Amino acid sequence: MARKRGKKYQDALKQVDQDKLYSIEEAVDLVKKIDFAKFDSTIEIAFNLNVDTKQADQQLRGAVVLPNGTGKDQTVVVFAKGDKAKEAQEAGADFVGDDDLVAKISDGWLDFDVAIATPDMMAQVGRLGRVLGPKGLMPNPKTGTVTMEVGKAVSESKAGKVTYRTDRDGNVAVPVGKVSFDADKLVENLKTIANVVITARPAAVKGTYVQHVSITSTFGPGVNVDVASL
Repeated sequence: MARKRGKKYQDALKQVDQDKLYSIEEAVDLVKKIDFAKFDSTIEIAFNLNVDTKQADQQLRGAVVLPNGTGKDQTVVVFAKGDKAKEAQEAGADFVGDDDLVAKISDGWLDFDVAIATPDMMAQVGRLGRVLGPKGLMPNPKTGTVTMEVGKAVSESKAGKVTYRTDRDGNVAVPVGKVSFDADKLVENLKTIANVVITARPAAVKGTYVQHVSITSTFGPGVNVDVASL
Protein backbone atom coordinates (compact mmCIF):
# COMPACT_ATOMS: atom_id res chain seq x y z
CA MET A 1 0.00 0.00 0.00
CA ALA A 2 1.41 3.38 -1.05
CA ARG A 3 2.30 5.77 1.70
CA LYS A 4 0.01 8.78 1.84
CA ARG A 5 1.94 12.06 1.91
CA GLY A 6 0.79 15.20 3.69
CA LYS A 7 -0.15 18.52 2.11
CA LYS A 8 3.21 20.15 2.90
CA TYR A 9 5.03 17.34 1.15
CA GLN A 10 2.69 17.54 -1.86
CA ASP A 11 3.23 21.31 -2.07
CA ALA A 12 7.00 20.79 -1.96
CA LEU A 13 6.81 18.06 -4.60
CA LYS A 14 4.99 20.38 -7.01
CA GLN A 15 8.10 22.58 -7.08
CA VAL A 16 10.32 19.73 -8.26
CA ASP A 17 10.54 18.83 -11.96
CA GLN A 18 10.71 15.02 -11.77
CA ASP A 19 11.97 14.79 -15.35
CA LYS A 20 14.87 17.19 -14.86
CA LEU A 21 18.43 16.44 -13.81
CA TYR A 22 19.43 19.47 -11.75
CA SER A 23 23.00 20.66 -11.39
CA ILE A 24 24.26 20.10 -7.85
CA GLU A 25 24.07 23.85 -7.18
CA GLU A 26 20.46 24.03 -8.43
CA ALA A 27 19.54 20.91 -6.46
CA VAL A 28 20.94 22.30 -3.20
CA ASP A 29 19.11 25.60 -3.64
CA LEU A 30 15.85 23.78 -4.37
CA VAL A 31 16.13 21.31 -1.46
CA LYS A 32 16.77 24.19 0.93
CA LYS A 33 13.86 26.18 -0.52
CA ILE A 34 11.24 23.40 -0.31
CA ASP A 35 12.22 22.04 3.12
CA PHE A 36 9.24 22.41 5.46
CA ALA A 37 10.41 20.77 8.69
CA LYS A 38 10.16 22.72 11.93
CA PHE A 39 13.72 21.76 12.82
CA ASP A 40 17.09 21.98 11.09
CA SER A 41 16.74 19.10 8.63
CA THR A 42 19.58 16.85 7.58
CA ILE A 43 20.39 16.82 3.89
CA GLU A 44 21.34 13.44 2.43
CA ILE A 45 22.72 12.30 -0.90
CA ALA A 46 21.74 8.93 -2.33
CA PHE A 47 23.55 7.09 -5.13
CA ASN A 48 22.18 4.12 -7.06
CA LEU A 49 25.18 2.21 -8.41
CA ASN A 50 25.49 -0.46 -11.07
CA VAL A 51 27.21 -2.97 -8.78
CA ASP A 52 26.55 -6.59 -7.91
CA THR A 53 26.76 -6.57 -4.13
CA LYS A 54 26.74 -10.37 -4.04
CA GLN A 55 30.33 -10.08 -5.24
CA ALA A 56 32.73 -9.08 -2.46
CA ASP A 57 34.87 -7.00 -4.81
CA GLN A 58 31.88 -4.86 -5.80
CA GLN A 59 30.83 -3.83 -2.30
CA LEU A 60 31.76 -0.29 -1.33
CA ARG A 61 32.60 0.60 2.23
CA GLY A 62 34.68 3.39 3.68
CA ALA A 63 34.73 6.76 5.36
CA VAL A 64 35.51 10.37 4.52
CA VAL A 65 35.83 13.57 6.54
CA LEU A 66 33.50 16.18 5.07
CA PRO A 67 35.25 19.58 4.79
CA ASN A 68 32.36 21.40 6.49
CA GLY A 69 31.21 18.68 8.90
CA THR A 70 27.69 17.34 9.16
CA GLY A 71 26.24 19.80 11.65
CA LYS A 72 25.68 16.98 14.11
CA ASP A 73 27.56 16.49 17.37
CA GLN A 74 28.83 12.92 17.30
CA THR A 75 28.96 10.96 20.54
CA VAL A 76 32.10 8.82 20.29
CA VAL A 77 33.01 5.76 22.36
CA VAL A 78 36.46 4.17 22.31
CA PHE A 79 37.45 0.66 23.36
CA ALA A 80 41.05 0.98 24.50
CA LYS A 81 43.44 0.42 27.41
CA GLY A 82 46.36 2.24 28.98
CA ASP A 83 48.05 4.97 26.95
CA LYS A 84 45.59 4.54 24.07
CA ALA A 85 42.66 5.12 26.43
CA LYS A 86 44.35 8.30 27.65
CA GLU A 87 44.98 9.39 24.04
CA ALA A 88 41.28 8.90 23.23
CA GLN A 89 40.20 10.93 26.26
CA GLU A 90 42.55 13.77 25.38
CA ALA A 91 41.19 13.81 21.82
CA GLY A 92 37.65 14.34 23.14
CA ALA A 93 36.10 10.88 23.21
CA ASP A 94 32.84 10.88 25.17
CA PHE A 95 33.24 7.42 26.70
CA VAL A 96 36.41 5.33 26.95
CA GLY A 97 36.73 1.85 28.43
CA ASP A 98 37.59 -1.77 27.84
CA ASP A 99 35.79 -4.71 29.48
CA ASP A 100 33.57 -2.32 31.46
CA LEU A 101 32.41 -0.59 28.26
CA VAL A 102 31.78 -3.95 26.57
CA ALA A 103 29.64 -4.99 29.53
CA LYS A 104 27.71 -1.70 29.53
CA ILE A 105 26.79 -2.12 25.86
CA SER A 106 25.95 -5.80 26.39
CA ASP A 107 23.43 -4.61 28.98
CA GLY A 108 21.66 -2.51 26.35
CA TRP A 109 23.35 0.91 26.38
CA LEU A 110 23.64 2.31 22.84
CA ASP A 111 23.58 6.08 23.33
CA PHE A 112 26.40 6.90 20.92
CA ASP A 113 27.03 7.52 17.21
CA VAL A 114 30.54 6.19 16.58
CA ALA A 115 32.52 3.32 18.08
CA ILE A 116 36.30 3.12 17.74
CA ALA A 117 38.56 0.32 18.96
CA THR A 118 42.23 -0.54 19.09
CA PRO A 119 43.03 -3.85 17.36
CA ASP A 120 43.86 -5.59 20.65
CA MET A 121 40.32 -4.88 21.89
CA MET A 122 38.53 -6.50 18.95
CA ALA A 123 38.36 -9.94 20.55
CA GLN A 124 36.16 -8.47 23.29
CA VAL A 125 34.33 -6.02 21.01
CA GLY A 126 33.60 -8.86 18.58
CA ARG A 127 31.20 -10.29 21.15
CA LEU A 128 29.02 -7.21 20.55
CA GLY A 129 28.63 -7.95 16.83
CA ARG A 130 24.96 -8.89 17.07
CA VAL A 131 24.24 -5.62 18.87
CA LEU A 132 26.48 -3.19 17.01
CA GLY A 133 26.42 -4.76 13.54
CA PRO A 134 22.76 -4.15 12.63
CA LYS A 135 23.06 -0.52 13.76
CA GLY A 136 26.19 0.10 11.69
CA LEU A 137 28.22 0.79 14.83
CA MET A 138 30.70 -2.09 14.69
CA PRO A 139 34.31 -0.85 14.48
CA ASN A 140 35.85 -1.74 11.13
CA PRO A 141 39.32 -1.20 9.65
CA LYS A 142 37.77 -0.09 6.32
CA THR A 143 36.17 2.91 8.00
CA GLY A 144 39.20 3.73 10.13
CA THR A 145 37.47 2.78 13.36
CA VAL A 146 39.79 -0.12 14.19
CA THR A 147 43.09 1.65 14.60
CA MET A 148 46.01 2.39 16.90
CA GLU A 149 45.64 6.06 15.95
CA VAL A 150 42.67 6.52 18.25
CA GLY A 151 43.31 10.23 18.81
CA LYS A 152 43.16 10.93 15.09
CA ALA A 153 40.08 8.74 14.69
CA VAL A 154 38.24 10.56 17.49
CA SER A 155 39.18 13.98 16.10
CA GLU A 156 37.99 13.05 12.62
CA SER A 157 34.69 11.69 13.92
CA LYS A 158 34.11 14.87 15.88
CA ALA A 159 35.04 16.98 12.84
CA GLY A 160 32.44 15.42 10.53
CA LYS A 161 33.62 12.02 9.37
CA VAL A 162 30.89 10.02 7.65
CA THR A 163 30.85 6.38 6.62
CA TYR A 164 29.38 4.98 3.44
CA ARG A 165 28.51 1.49 2.27
CA THR A 166 26.39 -0.15 -0.38
CA ASP A 167 23.16 -1.83 0.64
CA ARG A 168 22.10 -5.05 -1.06
CA ASP A 169 20.47 -3.12 -3.92
CA GLY A 170 23.60 -1.10 -4.69
CA ASN A 171 22.45 2.10 -3.00
CA VAL A 172 24.70 4.39 -0.95
CA ALA A 173 23.10 7.08 1.25
CA VAL A 174 25.19 9.61 3.18
CA PRO A 175 24.25 12.65 5.33
CA VAL A 176 26.10 15.75 4.14
CA GLY A 177 24.96 18.58 6.40
CA LYS A 178 22.00 20.63 7.54
CA VAL A 179 19.49 22.81 5.69
CA SER A 180 20.89 25.78 7.63
CA PHE A 181 24.33 25.34 6.02
CA ASP A 182 25.38 27.85 3.38
CA ALA A 183 24.70 26.43 -0.07
CA ASP A 184 28.38 26.54 -1.07
CA LYS A 185 29.35 24.49 2.00
CA LEU A 186 26.74 21.87 1.18
CA VAL A 187 27.95 21.73 -2.43
CA GLU A 188 31.54 21.26 -1.22
CA ASN A 189 30.48 18.41 1.08
CA LEU A 190 28.41 16.80 -1.67
CA LYS A 191 31.23 16.94 -4.20
CA THR A 192 33.63 15.49 -1.63
CA ILE A 193 31.53 12.37 -0.98
CA ALA A 194 30.63 12.06 -4.68
CA ASN A 195 34.31 12.10 -5.63
CA VAL A 196 35.02 9.32 -3.12
CA VAL A 197 32.14 7.13 -4.33
CA ILE A 198 32.92 7.69 -8.02
CA THR A 199 36.65 7.04 -7.52
CA ALA A 200 35.83 3.80 -5.68
CA ARG A 201 34.30 2.29 -8.84
CA PRO A 202 35.02 -1.47 -8.72
CA ALA A 203 37.16 -2.72 -11.62
CA ALA A 204 34.60 -5.42 -12.44
CA VAL A 205 31.79 -2.95 -13.17
CA LYS A 206 30.81 -2.69 -16.84
CA GLY A 207 28.73 0.08 -18.37
CA THR A 208 27.33 3.07 -16.49
CA TYR A 209 28.51 2.96 -12.88
CA VAL A 210 26.46 5.76 -11.29
CA GLN A 211 22.90 5.21 -12.47
CA HIS A 212 21.08 7.78 -10.39
CA VAL A 213 21.83 10.46 -7.79
CA SER A 214 19.39 12.48 -5.71
CA ILE A 215 19.48 14.70 -2.66
CA THR A 216 16.76 15.25 -0.13
CA SER A 217 16.06 16.80 3.26
CA THR A 218 14.64 14.83 6.17
CA PHE A 219 10.97 15.09 5.18
CA GLY A 220 11.23 16.63 1.71
CA PRO A 221 10.98 15.03 -1.74
CA GLY A 222 14.08 13.94 -3.60
CA VAL A 223 15.69 16.14 -6.25
CA ASN A 224 17.45 14.35 -9.12
CA VAL A 225 21.05 15.43 -9.72
CA ASP A 226 23.05 15.52 -12.95
CA VAL A 227 26.05 13.29 -12.21
CA ALA A 228 28.24 15.41 -14.51
CA SER A 229 27.82 18.39 -12.16
CA LEU A 230 29.46 16.39 -9.37
